[in-house]
Amino acid sequence: MPLLTTPVPWSIVAQNLPEHARNPIHTDSGAQAAGFARALVAGVTTYAYLTHPVVVAWGEDWLASGGGEVRFRSPVFQDDPLDLVPASVDGDVMIDARVGDDLPLATFRAVRDSGAPPSMRSGEVLRTRQIALDGELGAEYGVRAGDDLDVFVRLGLVHPAVWPALANHIVHVDVARGAWIHTRSIIRHHGIARAGATATVHAVVVERFDRSGERAVLDVRIDIDGRPVATLEHEAIIALPRSGPS
Repeated sequence: MPLLTTPVPWSIVAQNLPEHARNPIHTDSGAQAAGFARALVAGVTTYAYLTHPVVVAWGEDWLASGGGEVRFRSPVFQDDPLDLVPASVDGDVMIDARVGDDLPLATFRAVRDSGAPPSMRSGEVLRTRQIALDGELGAEYGVRAGDDLDVFVRLGLVHPAVWPALANHIVHVDVARGAWIHTRSIIRHHGIARAGATATVHAVVVERFDRSGERAVLDVRIDIDGRPVATLEHEAIIALPRSGPS
């Protein structure tokens, strides 16, 4: 895969994956019950789209040691025509997810080097889980979401969207109550992961607070064979307000 110096724009029609219906917000009926017009596309899928220009430009080096911060500012809806637009910001690359000329719906500030794994903070320690990195959590996340970038399947590499997907899984099974919304993540890569490996996922709830619903912030560390491959600071609205988000 030839690498570019700077990420270039890319476009796709946003879509949900079947497994995301486990969270009602990603269905029309569940989204409407929360005050939205139609199904929201999963934040982790929007993140997968945001990483496309970065992977094309920076390749496996970024998968091994890069990362960045993704923020979800407004909903991306099923079938939205999404433009991923890069710009340079203070030496980093900012990718905006836009529909037409509207303000960014999500942003990803990508860095080439995310540094050493940070220590997990104290808080509410959640159950450690062993999760196989295959199927929906393996190499095929991007192509299943409509991305034509085949490097992950061709080389058998875990897609970078799998790391926030694992954090979302922890939120879904251990923290959220009903419909919930992923709001932001700081994601750091610490090694290449091969599809088919088994990940050990450690998680701690380090903060809970109210803002447009009850929110939780988690520290998450993902290990393979005893070594970290990704760490995250992961935030979600875990209980929506009765009238829907403002």
